Amino acid sequence: MKIAILSDSHDHIPNLRRAVNRATELGASLLIHCGDLISPFMLPQLHRFAGPVHLIYGNNAGDQHLISSRCETMFDNIRHHGVQGEIEAGGLRIGFFHYPALARGLALTGSYDVVCCGHNHIAATERIGDCLLVNPGDLLGKDMAPGFMLLDADDLSVRRIEVGERLRLDE
Repeated sequence: MKIAILSDSHDHIPNLRRAVNRATELGASLLIHCGDLISPFMLPQLHRFAGPVHLIYGNNAGDQHLISSRCETMFDNIRHHGVQGEIEAGGLRIGFFHYPALARGLALTGSYDVVCCGHNHIAATERIGDCLLVNPGDLLGKDMAPGFMLLDADDLSVRRIEVGERLRLDE
């Protein structure tokens, strides 16, 4: 089973659309978004993913009421977990939290095989005991090329998939 791990899309519709399309092309059957989706108008882009989508808030939560209520009423494949998510998929116990420090705490509990996070826009993977900590970086493209992580649940391999070019804010 392949799992797409996304974070920090910050209302960038084209990059989220490209990420959903690319995740589908690469055979992902589950998608996790680790926060900072921000606006309810981003939900239709996530809904385009053919499999289940799991979503949490970040520090830029946007309209929390509309996001959570629309997930319940309009988008049957998107499950909103609030600030912290937990699922079992592909034989793995997976937790997700927006903040890396709190995600590290989850990883240290020994209760998860994989913990996912976002927030700092830095793509990284790290082993913490028997747990794999995964930060996909951002989809905004502020400090690096926008992208997401593709996790293979069979062997816990992870690769970063770029979906666009870094924003040129200094020009």
